[in-house]
Amino acid sequence: MISLAAPWALLLLPLPLLVLWLVPPHRERVPALRFPFFRHIVDTAGSEPGPGAVVLSRTRLQMAAALAAWILCVLALAQPERVGEPVEITKAARDVVLAIDISGSMDARDFAAPDGTRKQRLEGVRDVVRAFVEGREGDRMALIVFGTRAYVQAPLTEDLGTILELLGRTEVGMAGPHTALGDAIGLAIRTFEASDIEQRLLILLTDGNDTASRMSPVNAAEIARGADVAIFTIGVGDPEASGEDRVDLATLRDVAARTGGAFFFADDEAGLREVYARIDALAPREVETLSYRPRQSLAWIPLALAALIGTGATGFLALRDRRRTAA
Repeated sequence: MISLAAPWALLLLPLPLLVLWLVPPHRERVPALRFPFFRHIVDTAGSEPGPGAVVLSRTRLQMAAALAAWILCVLALAQPERVGEPVEITKAARDVVLAIDISGSMDARDFAAPDGTRKQRLEGVRDVVRAFVEGREGDRMALIVFGTRAYVQAPLTEDLGTILELLGRTEVGMAGPHTALGDAIGLAIRTFEASDIEQRLLILLTDGNDTASRMSPVNAAEIARGADVAIFTIGVGDPEASGEDRVDLATLRDVAARTGGAFFFADDEAGLREVYARIDALAPREVETLSYRPRQSLAWIPLALAALIGTGATGFLALRDRRRTAA
């Protein structure tokens, strides 16, 4: 479809007629000799004297070329453009950070698979998280892993393939044997500082209790609440264990409650899948749809035609005058 971006420019079309009607013809003074007996010479020659200024006449070709060039120039000012079909872009209205515990206790092979076999905790978590990430098409996600220290594996990005690739390369103990739960929350808050989206969701998965953080998980949760970050905590460890291997369910509940999130506990792969389904239900994916039409300017076409017509008419008249002079 062709449209005009500035159709008001077409109001300039009658401007030459207004100039012709309101502005008198141009008169130019030139040096001349004055004869006291000029009238006698004219009478003797039998000529009729003309006015002191002559308004030059224009040929039909000149008038047609000038009219066409003016119309084309005004058309170019109106900015004709080709408008394409509507293009819709779906933009995420939510940012999600995954914080996954890879401390030494995640190496325990007590995570029940759907077929009844036992697998490594981190391996079972990876399988479930992979399916969750694949269903987040359109969301921006970040990946944080933590043990003794917390690290950003991937900043907020829409390239979920990179998230999955880095998650697959994550191994137990890469971040140290202990659990820095509070530091992981603090690092997630810093990751969200690059986001201008209102809905911010942190999914925190751990199988232990905080033993290595410089900031307590509860204090970090208070800061997260001030930054409008909702935290969904997931415990996958053994609450009856002792020391580093015992998952602190009370702290996870407190962290989730303080930020308006929710707490979940899963002791097998099926339970963890159900947890992520419930997170989807509690915090449904939000998107913002933007629509626009691609536009391609065509103003160069009438400008090129005007230049071509003006150049052609000028060349033709010059060539005709040269032939008349030669004849």
